[in-house]
Amino acid sequence: MEWWQWLLACLGAFLIGVSKTGIAGIGILSVAIFANVLPARESVGTVLVTLIAGDLVAVSSYRREVSWQHLWRLFPWTAVGVVMGAFALSRIDDSGVRRLIGGILLGLLVIHLVRRSSRAGGPEGVSSHPQPTALVGLTGLAAGFTTMVANAAGPIMIMYLLALRLPKLFFIGTAAWFFLVLNLFKVPFSLGLGLITFSSIGISLRLIPFAIGGAIFGRRLIHTIDQRLFEQLALGLTFVAAVRLLW
Repeated sequence: MEWWQWLLACLGAFLIGVSKTGIAGIGILSVAIFANVLPARESVGTVLVTLIAGDLVAVSSYRREVSWQHLWRLFPWTAVGVVMGAFALSRIDDSGVRRLIGGILLGLLVIHLVRRSSRAGGPEGVSSHPQPTALVGLTGLAAGFTTMVANAAGPIMIMYLLALRLPKLFFIGTAAWFFLVLNLFKVPFSLGLGLITFSSIGISLRLIPFAIGGAIFGRRLIHTIDQRLFEQLALGLTFVAAVRLLW
């Protein structure tokens, strides 16, 4: 790797950390950075190991701010999505996967905006009403599939967590636990597909300090952002990511 590639990779790792504890959704930019710095398959494995390091910092920071009742409904569907993603990796080319992910994101974005407009003005807090099973299933399958093929499930989880109307600390904490469990579950599949190699692990180990630094920075940043701005940033970054994937 050239010096500029290492510079971009370090930036990508830092953004991974920030997304885990601070601004949700900004991690999608790191996926794009790594995909342009490394070969596509190698970038997936490199990012996965770096993500797990960020997940550990996020969980240690927000271990009590978590809505488990919603995650337990999601996990089984997500596991199925991971298996589907592993199967698809050898059968769908990169451009097809990108367009599929972009379409899913835009669809979930529209669903979220419609649902939010129908209950505008409600109080903030963890929703006591369970989400429809169809929505939970679609979210879980899409998150598992997209995270397996591109480590790009962040925007999908943003849509799901915003629909639950979680306060920002519970938002980050719930996402942290979800992705720690999910990313650890993906490791055997990634090893079997050759996405994680000795080469990719070597790169990941050099980038982990930057991911940890980003997570520490994001933890401080989250306390300075109000709830409305937090949600607008999350939605905006998700829309940009979806359009970029489609075109």
